[in-house]
Amino acid sequence: MFRRKSADLVADASAEVTPADEPATPAPRGYTPSKRELGKQTPKRSSVQRRRVAEKAPENRREAYRQLRDRQRAERAEATAGMKAGDERYLLPRDRGPERSLVRDVVDSRRTVGTYFFGGALVVLIGSQPMMPKVVQLGTNILWVILAAGVVIDSILIARKVKRLVRERFPKSDQRLGSLYLYGIMRGLTFRRMRIPKPKVEIGAQV
Repeated sequence: MFRRKSADLVADASAEVTPADEPATPAPRGYTPSKRELGKQTPKRSSVQRRRVAEKAPENRREAYRQLRDRQRAERAEATAGMKAGDERYLLPRDRGPERSLVRDVVDSRRTVGTYFFGGALVVLIGSQPMMPKVVQLGTNILWVILAAGVVIDSILIARKVKRLVRERFPKSDQRLGSLYLYGIMRGLTFRRMRIPKPKVEIGAQV
């Protein structure tokens, strides 16, 4: 009764001729599908990346001298920080080696009379002046004797402990014990905050 349009007839005919699903062509043996075929996308690199900025070439002699001075200042600051931290690369020859590190820990783990020596010596110097009363002069002389005796006794104790620990932990060490004794005694005479390298152990710590 109702006639279909010619366009509909053409569409029906093409649907009958064209198969719904064409069989996939078999992939050759050993073929690896790409990420696009697997539905994956290659991640893109970020457009903003850190780039190492090359140092600008000096335009004149003054600029070259300024760059050299800045570079030397940075190197000195790095060396000072490394020395304070105890980095072997920046230490002086007198501070290098595991034996010296042990001596530093021995001294830094205790209170030394030497840290009060210079302060006491200043008091003695002022109190021993001729214009001072005789009582003050006598007191400063007694203080001087006490400080000197305290430094001697403390140095002996430091040397004995250094000798014992070095022989226990470094039996094959070629370091001279006398040099290690002197190193520890001189460190004990220095104020704790002024010691370089900085102390790594607290007072009272077990070494």
